[in-house]
Amino acid sequence: MFSSRDTFEGDLCPVRDELLGEMYRASESGLPRLVESVSPDARARLALFCYRRSHLHSLAVAIAGSCNERDLIENGGRVGSTLYALSREGAAKSSPSLSGGRKPITLSTKPLSVLAPLDDEIDDEIGEVVPA
Repeated sequence: MFSSRDTFEGDLCPVRDELLGEMYRASESGLPRLVESVSPDARARLALFCYRRSHLHSLAVAIAGSCNERDLIENGGRVGSTLYALSREGAAKSSPSLSGGRKPITLSTKPLSVLAPLDDEIDDEIGEVVPA
């Protein structure tokens, strides 16, 4: 079994760049067909490769969904085990929204605080105008 350190040191994409780009741009229904064209061992390495890059995280989870646990653990150790668990959690949830599965941001429509109106009064002691 390879350690996670071995996996990080040999951090080369296990598929050609063009195929990775096609997977990145693939629709949710087209991705499984592209993933099936990769051998199981290379598929596990590809899932781990993508998992280490934040912009490819959702692709990694999708690819890991087609991997068996043994391949992911053999190629990635604990990281592979974690990725396997994430891919199975994602299958149990509904499909992610267009925002990448993140909760939407909501903004308040009310003022944050009510400010008292400013009245200018003349200070008799100094003879200056000071705010109230």
